[in-house]
Amino acid sequence: MSTDSGHDRKALVVEDDEDIRALIEFTLSTQGFDVTTVESGLAGVEAVAEVQPDLITLDIGLPGIDGIEACRRIRMISDAYVVMITSRDDEIDRLLGLETGADDFIAKPFSARELKARVNAMFRRPRTGGPSTPAAADAPVTDGHEVLEHGVLRVDVDGRRAFRDGEELVLTRTEFDLLTELMRAPARVWSRESLLRSVWGTEWASDTHLVEVHIGNLRRKLGETKGSVRYIRTVRGVGYRMELPA
Repeated sequence: MSTDSGHDRKALVVEDDEDIRALIEFTLSTQGFDVTTVESGLAGVEAVAEVQPDLITLDIGLPGIDGIEACRRIRMISDAYVVMITSRDDEIDRLLGLETGADDFIAKPFSARELKARVNAMFRRPRTGGPSTPAAADAPVTDGHEVLEHGVLRVDVDGRRAFRDGEELVLTRTEFDLLTELMRAPARVWSRESLLRSVWGTEWASDTHLVEVHIGNLRRKLGETKGSVRYIRTVRGVGYRMELPA
């Protein structure tokens, strides 16, 4: 990305480690972001309302409210891309972070190159939409929009709106993108790696758990429960496909 964009994009760095904070700030600045930094979770939540960033990097181990709680609060007021950063390389932190609505995670130590690659991949995805506020259940789809339908599910791709039985779903940007990809080819079995490429823009095989967590979140929002497959079926050893409409 250009580094002379006039800082049209804004980033918020929430990190209490001075060295890591400086690394992230420098890296994002070279990518054209106007960067604001804060050192605590509560300050991060307050800064989101003031700065209205396009991108947020959020450390999990913050003083005061931790990154998990900060992300939950941020998701109530912002649809910015959120990258969770953790120094604890265990699955619980990663899963908790993603379930709050984070788009990606990076484990410390990480390089400036890796951070740039993650950010570039996210910003290649559509920037409009994100978490939405449900409108009227029978809200019309604007003429000319790409519309996908599968049983009781309907996705207005251009309007970034998804419906189940006429009721609008409140999805994160990542959940919306996953549902759209699956519905564009409902009979296809999507491998986790292919979804990583198409939704996250990455081919890091170690990140396949990103797909698993977001698929789990999407299933819950679609109303599926454990052992009850209505919309998304797991194909053992391969990946996922849309379930045939009842």
